[in-house]
Amino acid sequence: MTSQPIIRFDNVTMQYDGDDAVLSDVSFEIEPGKFYTLLGPSGCGKTTILRLIAGFIQPSKGDIYLNGQRINGVPANKRQVNTVFQDYALFPHLNVYENVAFGLRVKKLKQAVIDEKVKEALRFVNLTGYENREIREMSGGQRQRVAIARAIVNEPEVLLLDEPLSALDLKLRTEMQSELRELQRRLGITFIFVTHDQEEALAMSDEIFVLNKGRIEQSGTPTDIYDEPINRFVADFIGESNILPGVMIRDYYVEFAGRSFDCMDGGFHPNEQVEVVIRPEDLEITAAGAGKLQIRVDSQLFRGVHYEITGHDESGNRWLVHSTRKVRVGEEIGLDFDPEAIHIMRFGETEEEFDKRIEAFTEVGDEN
Repeated sequence: MTSQPIIRFDNVTMQYDGDDAVLSDVSFEIEPGKFYTLLGPSGCGKTTILRLIAGFIQPSKGDIYLNGQRINGVPANKRQVNTVFQDYALFPHLNVYENVAFGLRVKKLKQAVIDEKVKEALRFVNLTGYENREIREMSGGQRQRVAIARAIVNEPEVLLLDEPLSALDLKLRTEMQSELRELQRRLGITFIFVTHDQEEALAMSDEIFVLNKGRIEQSGTPTDIYDEPINRFVADFIGESNILPGVMIRDYYVEFAGRSFDCMDGGFHPNEQVEVVIRPEDLEITAAGAGKLQIRVDSQLFRGVHYEITGHDESGNRWLVHSTRKVRVGEEIGLDFDPEAIHIMRFGETEEEFDKRIEAFTEVGDEN
């Protein structure tokens, strides 16, 4: 038995006067106690979704529900939701304690209650002992934790995070990703995190919504999104991919790059035109003449943990390979890959159509 979604969008559209729709007929559900990420390029609508949940703006069409209750028109301060902004929005004239206590003082709670709640919130974000520290004396990572403490001290059911790591350097950003993920697990509340960083989304999330031009292209676990992108946009945006035109000869058998290969996908029409995706890390370099395909190396860059190799095959297809093996520019090499590495996409398929095809294909497979 599944629990009631904590947040639900029903056919929500957001459009400002005279402008194109920022969100177009968006529907989704958010389950309680999970870490969700809204992922997409600038202007795709992810921050707009956050602002609609928070109550800072109201939808042009459609309905938004919190715990089954319609909240269209409910002011922001009446929702069990708190937001951590990109710039943290801390009060520079107040110390750490007073920043965290601010919302509790607005509620006019007793001082003893405020003391206890602030102490607990700071303990959660590992800032015990920093109560009297001035904000200007805090590092970027510490300020971020103060902002989170100020948000969770009000005991929200949902915590909204609008690209809170974007201003941090790479090392600190990586550390804070782990801290945020662990904090969400300890608190057990729903986190909705906005980012345009694909690696960040893959590392932190229970589920990801990939947005593009005001619509959700695909949703699912990080593994689902990465291993089974439903269209070219998702495949291109989530990590790096080799995307080639192909023909699905029949279930489990596809043709691309001038040859035919076994694969693991089905549910297509015989001889249907498709797009084939192979991730660069799924390609194994072999000696020239061996492997399933041959390419000539055009470039090679060292990326620390692997070499990034580009090349072309005899059909003119461009290939990207990630390998710990070093090659030479101009060298001919073989490429090998398993059937599981081949992912098939139907042209223009929506997520709903993708789910129906997989379900129907699975049912047929079970019957056989």
